[in-house]
Amino acid sequence: MTQSRSLRPFYRPMRPHRRDEPHRTATPLELFFDLCFVVAVAQAAGNLHHDVSEGHLGHALTRYLMVFFAIWWSWMNFTWFASAYDTDDDLYRITTLVQIAGALIIAAGVTQGFTDGDFTVITYGYVVMRLAAVVQWSRAAIGDPAHRAAARRYAIGVTVVQLGWLLRLLLPAEWGIAAFVLLALADLLVPAVAERPGMTPWHPAHITERYGLFTLIVLGEAVGAVSLTIQDGLDAGEHDLWSLAAAGAVVVFALWWLYFDRPNEAPDRQPYSLIWGYGHYLIFAAIAAVGAGLSVSVDYERHLADISERIAGYAVAVPIAVFLLTVWVLHVRRQQHGAVVVAFPVVALLALLAPLGPAPVYVLAALLVALVALTVVLRRRDVRPSATVGDPA
Repeated sequence: MTQSRSLRPFYRPMRPHRRDEPHRTATPLELFFDLCFVVAVAQAAGNLHHDVSEGHLGHALTRYLMVFFAIWWSWMNFTWFASAYDTDDDLYRITTLVQIAGALIIAAGVTQGFTDGDFTVITYGYVVMRLAAVVQWSRAAIGDPAHRAAARRYAIGVTVVQLGWLLRLLLPAEWGIAAFVLLALADLLVPAVAERPGMTPWHPAHITERYGLFTLIVLGEAVGAVSLTIQDGLDAGEHDLWSLAAAGAVVVFALWWLYFDRPNEAPDRQPYSLIWGYGHYLIFAAIAAVGAGLSVSVDYERHLADISERIAGYAVAVPIAVFLLTVWVLHVRRQQHGAVVVAFPVVALLALLAPLGPAPVYVLAALLVALVALTVVLRRRDVRPSATVGDPA
């Protein structure tokens, strides 16, 4: 093992991985890539928290969705490419580090994007990441003749769209959101068009692991955001926040449980693989927004928020409902049956009703605990018939 590492070349031909390659797991470079994205996610969620607490609801939602798109799309494209073509040579590592630098530039521009609507720094960071991806796709086009057409389409499509993002900076401010939507759709179309000659050889189990790891990172960021907000309250001498902190922890724990309750491998067919991959934008963004919403609820309890209890409740309830509905569409409906399939949308609806009454965070925590309990009971019932007669299990 030591000898092979010492002989790692600066450059090796970019051959594809086998889709059925055994023991395909996340590499240290991929994990480092994810951890660096925590900075950008934390910046987006933190600014969402402050904007909602100040009552700037429409502004907060619009900016958050735009900023999170840049974060998520950059992460997703690296992840799927690495699943197919990670060569772990020095050139690949250097190019990936350039992409990480782009993520840090995005993080540095998040506050400007929220407060002033100035996406200049975010755009520069995004373009750095995406043009580094063009280098990777160009290498893949050279090293993998079987998927050369797809790799070339990726390289050309990404380059053209990046020129569009740079030109957007020259447009009048009132055209900014419309141009953003148009260019985001163009970015989303690149994989759909590029994969038409034949899917690139990404590894379904590896992709599933990578998405699960990023889900854990976003959940961790949500826990950290709430913890810091509670800490601020305790430092200010407000010691009546423990029950709210406990309810917030239960909410995050339940989201973890519901996502990871059963194995959910990425579907290995088009177009559902794209739907599955794209749909996780809502899962990731919703989890981070739950953390921001819980911080808003703490601000409300401390009389620091310029909003009503109902709005503070919806700051948590809406992302929970989005999370439940998206997990239901992407995971539950595909692999489960019976009452649990009905329970997810029902609990999502009840979550949206919770802020109409008192103590919405506690009600939301109770609803999620009930859903977790139902999934556990039904999972055990589904497993039980497989035991043989007389088996102690």
